[in-house]
Amino acid sequence: MLNKFIRFFLENKLVTGLLVLIFVGWGVATAPFNWKMENFPRDPVPVDAIPDIGENQQIVFTTWMGRSPQDIEDQISYPLTTALLGVPGVKTIRSNSIFGLSTIYIIFEDDIE
Repeated sequence: MLNKFIRFFLENKLVTGLLVLIFVGWGVATAPFNWKMENFPRDPVPVDAIPDIGENQQIVFTTWMGRSPQDIEDQISYPLTTALLGVPGVKTIRSNSIFGLSTIYIIFEDDIE
């Protein structure tokens, strides 16, 4: 199947050239750069410096070296998790406790900054 496509484009150079020109023109029309082209209609794709690709969350790391996961859970993770549940706009809180380290993921509602 792929061999047929390759053979078609190798044998029909005019079609191949036209398709390449169409794709290059489309790329220029949608490029997010500020090119000065008055006679060429452009609709550039907006680009953010840091795009919003995930949930609105904060991560809290705490360390207490030499302590067991149960001590970390009882003394750090659980009290912080229950206290952070009272923060306005919190949707979900997940925590993880391992030897000497606690990680708490606080996920906020989408409209909270």
